[in-house]
Amino acid sequence: MKFNLFRKPKQPEAEKPTETKTDAAVASEEPKQQSPVSPLEPSPEPQPMPAPTPEPATSAQENITPASTHEEKQEALGEPASKTYLKAMPLKELADIENVKNEVKNGNIIILRVTPLATKSIEDVKTAVNQLYEYAESTGGDIARLGEERVVICPKNIRIWREKSPVSTDSMPTAAPTAA
Repeated sequence: MKFNLFRKPKQPEAEKPTETKTDAAVASEEPKQQSPVSPLEPSPEPQPMPAPTPEPATSAQENITPASTHEEKQEALGEPASKTYLKAMPLKELADIENVKNEVKNGNIIILRVTPLATKSIEDVKTAVNQLYEYAESTGGDIARLGEERVVICPKNIRIWREKSPVSTDSMPTAAPTAA
């Protein structure tokens, strides 16, 4: 006996439900979309949609509250702030710095690829990185270089781990001959 998991088994004629419909009833019915059904699972019964629950009436001022004020209210109530995202963005021109600042202000971590701007002007890259450094310092955030072409900028609640290399107090051996 072969099992075919991809086709619905045929029902014998005795098990098929019998329905009689008039031509008008058949013509008025819309075609039903059939979803793939596994032969091992019974087809789900359609569930009625629940009625939307009315929201309590609020003043117009509460509906226009900016996100930063909403987050401050959440933190004051002990609720966690909105989610933090890690975003990768290219820096194509100096005007993109404002977008980066807005993302960091909203609590997101930005990995900024500076190569597109570096192909145009190294001076613009230096200007952009200096502006972002000053912004990160002023907001209590953090900024660091990731390799040759990327910079990461974090909001105030995130710190970048930096490995500190051990400083040796021993003298380094040299290839120069020692005087005896």
